[in-house]
Amino acid sequence: MKILFTKTIDTPLLSKELGSDISADCIEVIRTEPIKTAAFDLKNHSLIFTSVNGVRSFFKNQFKPNEDFTAKNYNKIYCVGEKTKRELRKYGFGTFKVLKNAETLSRFITGKCQHEQFLHFCGNLAIDVLDQELPLQNIRYKKITIYKTEEIQPLISEKYHAAVFFSPSGVRSFAKLNSLEGMKIFSIGETTSGELRKYTKEKIFTSEENNLASIFGLIKKEL
Repeated sequence: MKILFTKTIDTPLLSKELGSDISADCIEVIRTEPIKTAAFDLKNHSLIFTSVNGVRSFFKNQFKPNEDFTAKNYNKIYCVGEKTKRELRKYGFGTFKVLKNAETLSRFITGKCQHEQFLHFCGNLAIDVLDQELPLQNIRYKKITIYKTEEIQPLISEKYHAAVFFSPSGVRSFAKLNSLEGMKIFSIGETTSGELRKYTKEKIFTSEENNLASIFGLIKKEL
């Protein structure tokens, strides 16, 4: 059985998780690049990160959050996903709240954080949930684009029994020149699954958590 991962996964991890009965190929379908942005004062703002690349680009541009909770103008940090949380930890910062996807974060902010003002550090293809929902609730929100995502759109001639997708942009890039029919389709998170449904009527297996452990568990269960 052959399975395609639409981003690079470490070979030892693939061997450990999939064993010898499943062969796996990894093909990148998107590439990301930081956008040079002049750092500015973050005072009086709460910060939102919805991706690892958002965190990396934020610190690459020399932004400096104030995480001193005793200070008057410290920055609360909200993020989507455990992977994004771990990336913030690498730079020495914790999180005020971690939610599993942008929809859940939007509901949390709308219900509990209406008096804060938010800066969302993200890519050019970030989903529009937050900037559609928060202003409608009179919540001050601004999107800061600090990296760009390019859809590579590879043509893949190899046939696979299954494919794994990690982002809506990855789905669009793959689907431009390749069919999703006749494969088992695995997806990290409901947002990516929603994009997949635009291109196929095949059943989509969606991991409960937005991480590799959850997707590997699902693959082993179904394959």
